[in-house]
Amino acid sequence: MLIKKTLIAMMLVLLLAAGNLQAGGDASKGAELAVNCADCHGDDGKGDDDIPAIAGLDAADIAKALADFKSGAVESSEMQMFAEDLSEQDMADLAAYYAKLAK
Repeated sequence: MLIKKTLIAMMLVLLLAAGNLQAGGDASKGAELAVNCADCHGDDGKGDDDIPAIAGLDAADIAKALADFKSGAVESSEMQMFAEDLSEQDMADLAAYYAKLAK
């Protein structure tokens, strides 16, 4: 009985850890995806007078903004076009990458 409970507890911990790793995003994968963002936001993510800077923003805020563009909760035809094919993991990866850049 103790072994069964221990195994269940270990499986739960591993599942939670795997979810947290995935949810955290991979900045190196985000850098690869960011090639599509650079035309507007710049290679450094600092944007310009017409395009907002995204470098150094909180990763959770970036991921939420991408999800909002994808769902249409925030309207922007340009951003919806880019976000529509992003998976949740892609959004987390992009968010991790841009969060690491200097403001």
